Amino acid sequence: MVSLAAVTPAHAVLGGAPMTAPAGATVSNSVSHAAAVAGSAASASSASAFTVRTTTLAVGTVVNEYVGADGTVFGIAWQGPRIPDLPSLLGTYFPQYVQGIQNQRANGGGRGPVSVAGSALVVRSGGHMGAFVGQAYLPQALPAGVSASDIQ
Repeated sequence: MVSLAAVTPAHAVLGGAPMTAPAGATVSNSVSHAAAVAGSAASASSASAFTVRTTTLAVGTVVNEYVGADGTVFGIAWQGPRIPDLPSLLGTYFPQYVQGIQNQRANGGGRGPVSVAGSALVVRSGGHMGAFVGQAYLPQALPAGVSASDIQ
């Protein structure tokens, strides 16, 4: 069973549209360009553009959403005093996350950091009371030139 701290819902969906900022949150956007695709002309036009949408929740947790040119969220990262509302952030991928945690626990994993890695979803989460961090992304949806280490 997964226990999450109560936090105001964030209403984002991994693989869908960016979150609707909850009351008391602040939002900022920045456009980024991934590295140029290998074998292509090294120009900004050959790099995949994406937007990092940063939302600071009222509780102080910062959520970065990585949004592709098509408007779809392909990655999410968070850090702060509370874990954000993961069922809302992960959307339809949340059951896969829960199953991954259950498998990890069944295989001797304790209650520490969580790492769920599959072909459709990767989630890493950890920390301690007052300082939580994590990332979730869809490997097959990462734009050209974007790697897992870019989701932070």
